[in-house]
Amino acid sequence: MPAILMALVDGSAYSESVCRHAAWIARRTGAQVKLYHVLDPRRAPGQRDLSGSIRLGARTNLLKKLSALDEHHAKLAQAHGRAILEDAKALIEAEGVADVITRLRHDDIVATVEAKEGPAEMILIGKRGEAAGLDKPHLGSNFERIVRASHKPIFVANRAFKPIKRLLIAYDGGVSAMKAVEYVARDPLFTGLEVIVATAGSENAELTRALENARATLNSGGHAAEARVLKGAPEEALGEMVESGEIDLLVMGAYGHSRIRTMVIGSTTTEMIRTCRCPVVLMR
Repeated sequence: MPAILMALVDGSAYSESVCRHAAWIARRTGAQVKLYHVLDPRRAPGQRDLSGSIRLGARTNLLKKLSALDEHHAKLAQAHGRAILEDAKALIEAEGVADVITRLRHDDIVATVEAKEGPAEMILIGKRGEAAGLDKPHLGSNFERIVRASHKPIFVANRAFKPIKRLLIAYDGGVSAMKAVEYVARDPLFTGLEVIVATAGSENAELTRALENARATLNSGGHAAEARVLKGAPEEALGEMVESGEIDLLVMGAYGHSRIRTMVIGSTTTEMIRTCRCPVVLMR
């Protein structure tokens, strides 16, 4: 039974990046790609109850027309969803991945993730969705909901795919950061990639020891990892390292009380992911 990647596509500009990253992961790991497009009935066009504003003899006729219009919208949404899935499947297959299946669901997207993530090794989502556009100063409306609900590693695709050769693990010694280190050390996805494990702050004996432990774990997994202590606030120091073009993938814990983890989901809420120009893997 192959590993499974659960990839969420909505037809936005980020969906192509999701597909290309899914293909890259599948080629390296032999995983099956399971594509999902979710139609949320609560957000469907035409889902308005206008019956209370209809009076006199027009009521029956208009209700029939409204019902027909709702049915038409539903059929269009399904056809649009199937087209998105078929295009996504074709893109991934063109990248050399044969094991791709599609699923169209009528549900809330978080409910879909909760119901279907069980057998998946990883969930792939775009940084922004169809409604958010490309240059909005915020992430997609469902981004944080999915990250909070899922128990799997989340791969957050940026706008454009580029080959991944070097990754950075943002490390603070916490539980989710250590899980990130162990995940990179053992998973075949990261085989052969250059790995840097880094933290930010004032260097001291405890910090150095924690970094060395992390590096030892990575070395035991076959990675010649490099450890670094960066000066300055985590969001700035790590951000500068990513922006320098030195890093192709950022791996970090999603939750916690340290400054590194709360910069993703916490006081500075998604700032790093919002501005980061490389994909990010979030670990719970």
